[in-house]
Amino acid sequence: MIELSDRLNAMEESATIAMSRKSRELKAEGKDVISLSLGEPDFHTPEFIKEAANEAMKNNFTTYTPVPGYEDLRQAISDKFKRDNDLHYGTDQIVVSTGAKQSIANVVMSIVNQGDEVIIPAPFWVSYIEIVKVSEGTPVVVNAGIESDFKITPSQLEAAITPKTKMMIFSTPCNPTGSVYSKEELRALADVLKKYPHIVAICDEIYEHINFTSKHASLAQFEDIYDQVVTVNGVSKAWAMTGWRLGYIGASKKIASACTKVQGQFTSGTCSITQKASIAALKADPQVLTDMIGAFESRRKLVLEALNTIEGVQTNVPEGAFYVFPDVSYFYGKSFNGQTINNGSDLCMYLLNEALVALVTGEAFGDPNCIRISYAASEETLIEAMKRVKTALEKLS
Repeated sequence: MIELSDRLNAMEESATIAMSRKSRELKAEGKDVISLSLGEPDFHTPEFIKEAANEAMKNNFTTYTPVPGYEDLRQAISDKFKRDNDLHYGTDQIVVSTGAKQSIANVVMSIVNQGDEVIIPAPFWVSYIEIVKVSEGTPVVVNAGIESDFKITPSQLEAAITPKTKMMIFSTPCNPTGSVYSKEELRALADVLKKYPHIVAICDEIYEHINFTSKHASLAQFEDIYDQVVTVNGVSKAWAMTGWRLGYIGASKKIASACTKVQGQFTSGTCSITQKASIAALKADPQVLTDMIGAFESRRKLVLEALNTIEGVQTNVPEGAFYVFPDVSYFYGKSFNGQTINNGSDLCMYLLNEALVALVTGEAFGDPNCIRISYAASEETLIEAMKRVKTALEKLS
């Protein structure tokens, strides 16, 4: 009998992908399911980006690409880092991958040894934990609740550091909470990290442009920890290019070279057409995203106002991304039609079956008191979804 590896058996399935699959199954049965489970913009890729892809095909950019990415793409990324983030990465400090997820995996596999500890503030993106586990590292979760806008403090970070600590991974704006670290908050974390120059901090900035604060701040902007930081970004979210699969890092030459070596043995360079299309996105003025960001901000307001009419739901105001992460622990222990809600997973299954709305349990993101709602859907869809959720929750007693 064929046996699967311990590595695979220890890995959890992505909760967001699992809930998306369940909602598709119900839809296939003819059920009118509204899925707010995936982090995918409902906008289409802009035409000028698709035109760049067509041009690349006409010019026969259809062969293998350099492992870290085309030189002109890495130059466009370097220019984008300077323009938007005041970060100075040469093209030899940039590695392009098949999405930000692979970018993070490359870094972790390049640095983490068996038993090394990796600090992960919670709530966290679901894949951080699994990537660390596959790399034989030990995740060390640091909890930040809704009362602190889901952001950890410098003292919490320092308390989690041990002689085994090798890395920290976090996102800003954050998936799943939408929380955004300010420049001052990042500076305070940097003051801790600089005491431990062997610790690498992965700062996942994939939601950079979907940010309702005045300006996005990058951890790598602080010169005293610049070499310790790996900046992760990509084109999926802001440019509505989820299916194109392109992420990238800016890092020290040593880390960039290591990631190129890892990637060369797994996937090699990412899709040639995607790379050429992404040049057009990266060169574009981010101001063209104003309407999309405004739409997300309106949707955030709609969802928060709806949730705040439901007794027992506790919310904060997320400053970025396109998620709300309400505390729903008020409903734990309550029941309807013989079904008792013990946790966020039960509540999400209840809402899927009773309200036909697919959401994701906060347990998958490290906070069992919450659930994640993606508002990357039309206002009409969100209004109907929130109406269904309210009706279903009010049945619980």
